Amino acid sequence: STSEVLDMFDRFEKFALTIAQINRCIQKIKSTEMTDLGLKGNHTMCLYYLGKNSEGLTSSELCTLCKEDKAAISRTIAELESAGYVKPESTEGKREYRTKLHLTKKGEGVICILDTKIRNAVDSGGNGLTGEQRQTFYAALDIISANLEKFTKEKNNENN
Repeated sequence: STSEVLDMFDRFEKFALTIAQINRCIQKIKSTEMTDLGLKGNHTMCLYYLGKNSEGLTSSELCTLCKEDKAAISRTIAELESAGYVKPESTEGKREYRTKLHLTKKGEGVICILDTKIRNAVDSGGNGLTGEQRQTFYAALDIISANLEKFTKEKNNENN
């Protein structure tokens, strides 16, 4: 029916515009908060995941976790390494893609500050939500993400 079609387009518009606005805000927060630390917004997720994984991570693992391509992660790692925040597990010869990366003492220090900044941003974003609403929201977001990933993979397979 016509009302169902309009509802679908209203949902699409609300979803697409709201997700785009949230993404813009997240990028702005990353940029602003990292600039305060003398870093770039694109360093955020690499530092975050290295901070969560004391055993270290490879570039490949960071690509997967950060949802970034190899070139972007490689540039970010090179910048973080030259600034003294990250070091490869082995310093013998050239760093390989499979080499585990670790935070330096300087990197560990920035993680403490970053954790506080992340907590403040997440608390601010979820202000006014009950625990149940937050749980429902994240469950729904996971389902939507998985469904859209499946949809895009199927469409990609159809086009190849």
